[in-house]
Amino acid sequence: MLKGKTALVTGSTSGIGLGIAKALAEQGADVILSGLATDAEADALKAEISDAYGVKAGFSGANLTDPDAIEGMMGYVARDFGGVDILVNNAGVQHVSPIEDFPVSRWDLIIALNLSAAFHTTRIAIPYMKEKGWGRIINTASAHALVASPFKSAYVAAKHGIAGLTKVVALEGAEHGVRCNAICPGYVYTPLVEGQVADTAKARGISEEDVKRDVLLAAQPTKEFVTTDQIGAFSVFLCSPGADSINGAIMSMDGGWVAQ
Repeated sequence: MLKGKTALVTGSTSGIGLGIAKALAEQGADVILSGLATDAEADALKAEISDAYGVKAGFSGANLTDPDAIEGMMGYVARDFGGVDILVNNAGVQHVSPIEDFPVSRWDLIIALNLSAAFHTTRIAIPYMKEKGWGRIINTASAHALVASPFKSAYVAAKHGIAGLTKVVALEGAEHGVRCNAICPGYVYTPLVEGQVADTAKARGISEEDVKRDVLLAAQPTKEFVTTDQIGAFSVFLCSPGADSINGAIMSMDGGWVAQ
C-alpha cells in the first residue's frame, strides 16, 4: 500500500516508534529510524527492517533538541531518500516531580524534545508534501494530551501542545492533500515500562501483576496495555485511502481512560 513512500519516524530505535516503523515498512514504505543507538545497533536495526520487508532503511542519530541538528537530519532524508512523505513525530522523554521541585533543565528538555522537535520536523517536511499533493503527519501524543495527572507538568503541557499543533497543521495542509492527526495512547507495554513494573513491585512489596493492574492500569478500564503492534496498525490505517477524511483528529487509544 505504501510502496514508493518514505517515512521518517522519530524516537524509533525501540518501543512505540520502532513498532510504527516496522508496520509502515511492512506496507512497503522506505523508513528512516531516528533515536539513540550505537553505530552497530543502528546498522542491525536497518538490516533487520531491510531484510524483513525488502525496503530501504536509514538512520539518523540527530539530537532532536537542537534545531540545527534537525535541519541536518531532514537534509539527509531529502538527499538520500528524496523527501518525507510520512512523518511520525514520536520522540519523547518523561520526568515526574511536583512543580515546585521540577528541575528547570528537565522542563526545557521535555518541551524541546516532545513538542518543539515536532514543530521543526513538520515545518521542514510540509513544503515537500504540499508540492507532491500528498503527505501524512502522525503525532504520537498521549492520554495526557486530553487529561492531566499530578507531577507531570512538562509532559502534560507538551502533549497538550502537540494536540494544538496537530490541529493547526491539519488546517494548513487540508487543501494540499496533507493530513495531520495525533494518536493518544494510554500505557503501552514497552521494555522501559517492563523495567518500571519490576522496580515498582520491589519498592512496594507487591507482585508485578498487582503493579500492572492496580498502579499502571488503574486509569485504563480494560486493564490491558496498549501494544506497539496496535499503534503501528493504526498508523498504517491513517496513511491509507480509508483515512483520507480524517484530519486534525486527536484520537484516543487508551482502553477507555478519557471516557471516564
